[in-house]
Amino acid sequence: MAAYISVPRDFSKVKSKVAFNLTARQLICFGAAAVVGVPLFFVLRDTAGNSGATLGMMAVMLPMFFLAMYQKNGQPAEKILRYYLQARFVRPKVRPYQTRNYYALLMKGDDAHDSVSEKE
Repeated sequence: MAAYISVPRDFSKVKSKVAFNLTARQLICFGAAAVVGVPLFFVLRDTAGNSGATLGMMAVMLPMFFLAMYQKNGQPAEKILRYYLQARFVRPKVRPYQTRNYYALLMKGDDAHDSVSEKE
């Protein structure tokens, strides 16, 4: 009876672990969540009680946990959000397909033919 170890087929998906079996990105995001969330809990505990303070702390920390853990097609959440915002608001909605008609340039004359052959 030999012990078997599963080996991932795509080694580009393997991330190096830094501490506590977490990547550096996860450690930074979890640390930032703790730095923001724990003091917020103690500030809110006097006014909202323990339950309200816990809910407020979770609401503030969840986006940072999401940034640390979510990946789609190997891309982190902020890149996906950036691409979405560019496609939705920055780039034009209609992008017509435009080609250069080299045949029309050839029909115009030899001057156009020389400029086409120089580019190739």
